[in-house]
Amino acid sequence: MNAHAAIAAPPPAAAKAGLMPSFATWKQDLPASIVVALVALPLCLGVALASGAPLFSGLIAGIVGGIVIGALSKSPLSVSGPAAGLTVIVFDAIQSLPSFQAFTLAVVLAGAMQMIFSFSRSGVLAEFVPSSVITGMLAAIGLILILKQVPHAVGYDGDPSGEFAFTQTDGMNTLSTLWFSFTDKLTMGAVVISVVSIAFLFWWDANRPKEGALKLLPGPLVVVAGAVGMNALFGVIAPALQLQREHLVSVPIADGFSGFVGLFSLPDFGQVGNATVWTVAITLAIVASLESLLSVTAVDDLDPQRRTTDKNHELFAQGGGNLISGLIGGLPVTSVIVRSSANVDSGASSKLSTIMHGSWLLLSVVLMPAILNLIPLAALAAVLIQTGYKLTKPALFVKRWKQGYTQFVPFVATIAAILFTDLLKGIAIGLVIGFVFVVARNFRPAVSFVCDGNSCMIRARRNLYFIHKYELQKALNRVPNGADLLVDLSSTSYVDLDNIDVLNAFVRGAPFRDIRVSVRGDIAEKSAPLVNAPRRELVHL
Repeated sequence: MNAHAAIAAPPPAAAKAGLMPSFATWKQDLPASIVVALVALPLCLGVALASGAPLFSGLIAGIVGGIVIGALSKSPLSVSGPAAGLTVIVFDAIQSLPSFQAFTLAVVLAGAMQMIFSFSRSGVLAEFVPSSVITGMLAAIGLILILKQVPHAVGYDGDPSGEFAFTQTDGMNTLSTLWFSFTDKLTMGAVVISVVSIAFLFWWDANRPKEGALKLLPGPLVVVAGAVGMNALFGVIAPALQLQREHLVSVPIADGFSGFVGLFSLPDFGQVGNATVWTVAITLAIVASLESLLSVTAVDDLDPQRRTTDKNHELFAQGGGNLISGLIGGLPVTSVIVRSSANVDSGASSKLSTIMHGSWLLLSVVLMPAILNLIPLAALAAVLIQTGYKLTKPALFVKRWKQGYTQFVPFVATIAAILFTDLLKGIAIGLVIGFVFVVARNFRPAVSFVCDGNSCMIRARRNLYFIHKYELQKALNRVPNGADLLVDLSSTSYVDLDNIDVLNAFVRGAPFRDIRVSVRGDIAEKSAPLVNAPRRELVHL
């Protein structure tokens, strides 16, 4: 069931506070957790591959992101794991450090720094991101999912699933890879599986039973199981269509329990004096924190219950996750939009879904890696393509267009920037353009001036900030000698000190020009009073 169509019953008080998952909503969270685990599996492996790290380190990060951060976080719907936005940073860091264990030490240090960020209340930065940039980021990720997963859907698996940047390490880019996959690498078995899977997913969303056991059955789980069966059937009736090893999931298989334990590794604490380790740690802490804050803000916007996450506490949770992930040999983790949006769209109601998804990842790689390795990548691509479509529906573009160019331009600019660079650079460009429009809106005339004989009025149409100082001064300069001036601040809720200083200076000089000044609006409550002005020159109406 679509998450936007059904809102679960209010969870218990402890769950509302974010202190524990709401077991009362397990019927919504259980199927959602399975969907998220299926989405997360190839992405964990793909991010590790794109980062030049051991494949199992990506799975460790996914498991920690689900279980550890899920338990620590107060976000009801955000899902954390290894992030595509960090792949370039991680790849360069691994190459510059003497060992992968030195890199995981940097991850541990980055986690500790994020926890310090939380105590300094740095999470408030997320509240200053324009909504047009947030929705642009969501739409861009939706488009990237579609463009990046279509090659996997048609049988070209040359690029890892977690590689989201426009320019790729193989010298190609998102668009050229799309063209190449259709012209040179088309695999009919993958096409059949992906087309059937996508058709079923959209049909299931529209016709899913509202009652009975089937309403809890996740469509993506049916798709994955069906794809495994379909590929096995191809081997019997049409061997030419059967997908081979390179087109299937590839989870590392350990040789017994000792071999599984050997996949984990401790950081090299002997590298703590290495300046490069600290440089990498600081970079990871800052970038991972920003990506997590933006992601959690976007997930709050998707939440049908419109719950708000404590961003400062989220930094603490993310830091704790990175500290644990680094200690056992995992990649850095952040809150991730792809997994989180799949969680929302699958009907999750509490963070129990996030914790359970991490548990499914752990159990699957321990108990049945051989079965996971039968899953066609084309089927998982179908799941991600549907998720991408839900993030970038045409209605979203129409809605932003109707809101005017000040919303539409930053929205589209953010999408284009992310599509043609990468997530972090695109968000930075979107933020710059978004803030330009914010400043431009505030540069619109905020002060009006009228005179009728000797009676004049200066009216502030909205809040006055430092950028309005010149406009206010210009209006005051137009007041003729001998006038009765009314300064109307009743439409404002805030007047900053720069403008108060301008008004103070005018009031002090008014008697020398035979100007009588009256002020409407209790500016003492708005920011600061007209300080040091003689009381006889002020009349509060």
